[in-house]
Amino acid sequence: MKKITPNNESLLTSDSEFEKKDLGRRDFLKFAGASAASLAILSVASCKKDRDDDMDNGGKGMYFGSGDIAILNYAYALEQLEAAFYIQLVNNPYSGISDMEKAFFTDIRDHEIAHREFFKVALGAKAISSLEFNLSGINFSSRASVLATAKTFEDLGVSAYNGAGWLIKDPKYLLLAGKIVSVEARHAAWVRDMIDNGSFANQEVVDSNGLDLAKSPSVVLSAAAPFIKSKIDVKDLPTY
Repeated sequence: MKKITPNNESLLTSDSEFEKKDLGRRDFLKFAGASAASLAILSVASCKKDRDDDMDNGGKGMYFGSGDIAILNYAYALEQLEAAFYIQLVNNPYSGISDMEKAFFTDIRDHEIAHREFFKVALGAKAISSLEFNLSGINFSSRASVLATAKTFEDLGVSAYNGAGWLIKDPKYLLLAGKIVSVEARHAAWVRDMIDNGSFANQEVVDSNGLDLAKSPSVVLSAAAPFIKSKIDVKDLPTY
């Protein structure tokens, strides 16, 4: 399997830490980990030349493209945000974090890095550059603040994939999005149970039909906007 190389090495403590796995402690997230690994394998087959320019589109911001490419860049942006959050969390864990919590958050970090790197390689020359984020409003020393933010990001991620799925034209992309959202849903369920046991499928995230909520790209990006420092151009991103 190709080794996953983070976009920003300074965000990780070291490559060796990322590669160290204690498989015996992954009972809950073992299927999520397998899915993330399969995505990394698929990314090798899709490898293209990366784009080095900043894609500022005349100073208006990083251009996401149109159609399926725009949707993939949209997902890529969200995965960058989640990866940045969990990397900072694992590097600077809150006071009193348990071994179990740190182990699970480390697993989730690795999954988000795998998702991020998959989109980067799959998009190749059409990928947006690495975004800058504003995480200053998160108190990483507080368990409550960290869990509340993780819940926000995971719930938003699940609703984003669900909401964008029907906008994707290429069935191959839709299949990959389905694989990733299943991993994100496992993350969301675990985080919610850490806050309030049994709340993983309450009315906040499940509709009257028993289905996870779906949100349009415009709604999702509006919710994520306070955390995104970089200028982005999504004028051709499909939405509703």
